[in-house]
Amino acid sequence: MKGLILLTGATGYIGGRLRTALEELGAPLRCMARKPAVLQSRVAPTTEVVEGDILRPSTLDCALVGVATAYYLVHSMGAKEGFEERDRVGAQNFATAAKRAGVKRIIYTGALANGDDLSPHLRSRHEVGAILRESGIPVIELQASIVLGAGSLSFEMIRALVERLPIMITPRWVEVRAQPIAIADLLAYLIESLDLPLHGSRVFQVGGADKVSYGGLMREYARQRGLRRIMIRVPVLTPRLSSLWLGLVTPLYARVGRKLIESIKHPSVVSDQEALGVFSVRPQGLREAMSAALLAEEHELGESRWCDAVSSGGDLRNSPGKTPYKRVVDSREVTVRATPENAFEPIRHIGGDRGWYAYDWLWRLRGFLDLLVGGVGVRRGRPMADELHIGDPLDFWRVEAYESGKFLRLSAEMKLPGRAWLEFEVRPHPDGASIRQTALFDPVGILGLGYWYLVYPLHRTVFSAMLSNIAAAAGEVADRPDISAAACSESKVTEAETGRFPV
Repeated sequence: MKGLILLTGATGYIGGRLRTALEELGAPLRCMARKPAVLQSRVAPTTEVVEGDILRPSTLDCALVGVATAYYLVHSMGAKEGFEERDRVGAQNFATAAKRAGVKRIIYTGALANGDDLSPHLRSRHEVGAILRESGIPVIELQASIVLGAGSLSFEMIRALVERLPIMITPRWVEVRAQPIAIADLLAYLIESLDLPLHGSRVFQVGGADKVSYGGLMREYARQRGLRRIMIRVPVLTPRLSSLWLGLVTPLYARVGRKLIESIKHPSVVSDQEALGVFSVRPQGLREAMSAALLAEEHELGESRWCDAVSSGGDLRNSPGKTPYKRVVDSREVTVRATPENAFEPIRHIGGDRGWYAYDWLWRLRGFLDLLVGGVGVRRGRPMADELHIGDPLDFWRVEAYESGKFLRLSAEMKLPGRAWLEFEVRPHPDGASIRQTALFDPVGILGLGYWYLVYPLHRTVFSAMLSNIAAAAGEVADRPDISAAACSESKVTEAETGRFPV
């Protein structure tokens, strides 16, 4: 293991696990992220975090300077549209910058698929590998089938289906053959690729010891969980109908679900066994891989999840793309007889199974409506750890700013005619602590402004009850809570009301 390593995709499922493994090995590591703050609180003290975006070539030179080996683990599967072009341009930008920086090796995780008429997603993964190789830099491409581990996209889908549905109506794609690989084995391949003797580029197909379908994965999950499940085959569920169905009963939302199903329709079994002769990795079988994933779930050891990637909510944009009206605000405050740290405790645990402290059925209904229009819904839940970090998904929100015991700002990832945020700030008060809750909305056009005023009466009821229940959970309310609300334009909001929001 020689020279500095650059890791892209470090907020994603595979990248997050790989970052931890490389840090444990003491590797000289630099992580590239579009929003460095998302990673800064998670990495080891020896890991460098730099800003970089494959779609902004000007940001890549600094990220790649001095790098010997680069892991390319980014893709645009969560993008709303045009993901093939985004992946193509991103790979070209990265390959050009890596060549200019003198990078010695690129390690890339591609997709394993058999057949010619591939889905757009699989076709794009193969094209990215070809683009990286065309740079002239030696590339190791590991083409993998289903990745099986706690928190992976496939495992989350299997777990949700089997746990929730005693009888499943299954389409034809459920029985297509694959060769799933345990996340531990894929990480072993990725790490061993650092020191693999290399003369030119190599493509390796990697998979587990067993060949099985998604139906087989679900049956094995049910067996190990002691569940009896009945699967009834039907030929009529198209990828679109299947993706909507998955969106209703699993953590997936329709956009990602459809791309996943379109890829599953193609067999993905290893036809070239060369990796077994070159690497020392001996992949485990299905039972062992499933048992390890279940054990990690049981002990809440899932280090990363597929939805942790900042891109899992779709496109990241700092502006709505159209000129917004003035920002509108709903801000309210309550005083509690508690220390600031205790007052912040309910906020720290908000979302997921804990819920939102008021009208949880309305939050679930909003998530269901979001799923119907291709949004993320609420099934992503929240991280297993008690402490939140910048970049964590939280139902249909994402943590944008966080100071333990003091401040939390959530950015909405549901479908909206504008941008929305929800803030909580706790400050010391002579009677204990004050909790300020602020909802902010940047409407786009007349539609956005109309949306705000249409739902404002409902928001006022929900947010008022929400803050009251947070206060009740935090401690005894001092006297009568002073809960005051305001809905106004940004020009009328005081500095105290906007708090730390970036204007």
